[in-house]
Amino acid sequence: MHMQLMNSYRIPFSTLISYIPIIATIVTTLFSVILARATLRYVEATDKGLALAREEFEREWSPDLHIKMERTSATEAKVIVTNLAKTSVLLQLLQLRKLSHATPFERCRLNDPLVGGMTWTQELGKRILACAGTEFEGPIAASMTFYAAGRMFRTDWFRSHIVVRDGRIVSLEPSNMPARRVRVVERKGPERRREFVQDVTAEVAPAKVNTKPDESFFVTGA
Repeated sequence: MHMQLMNSYRIPFSTLISYIPIIATIVTTLFSVILARATLRYVEATDKGLALAREEFEREWSPDLHIKMERTSATEAKVIVTNLAKTSVLLQLLQLRKLSHATPFERCRLNDPLVGGMTWTQELGKRILACAGTEFEGPIAASMTFYAAGRMFRTDWFRSHIVVRDGRIVSLEPSNMPARRVRVVERKGPERRREFVQDVTAEVAPAKVNTKPDESFFVTGA
């Protein structure tokens, strides 16, 4: 009797063999899910590592200039530009203006390299007096346009408080730091590089096109 019951519950060998592919599929699916989750975690960790590395790289190598105006005598003053970053830059345009004016009053075109961690200095007393006038007390600002890593950048306006009496500089002290760091000057096409070097704030006047037939024309100075 006991042997008959055991025989009745015995599973045929062929049936066991048919279950093997199903069990293998289930095990493979479980391992695939586990590997997929591990891969997603690895990708997230890699993305975070790349983001931190990119942020550190930009912090160390992104261009950053500091501009300071300093009085040297009653008629002379100098502009001190310090490269706070590691990358070298090529100074192109120094602009001076009163904060009450929307456009720069004085522009000094340059072509001077500035290595990272070094300082560039130039006497600009006449230009500063021309910008401020013979009688003035208030803020003036300076901004620098430069090339770095094949792109053109422009700093924010660094302010200083100046007092001018009878055409003589009584005092010239920095008032505050700029609100923003350097910005990339956007260009629309390769032909506008010289234009931005000359004036990065004024609007470009549209070029006049000769509409007469059978006549060629050239646009220069773009």
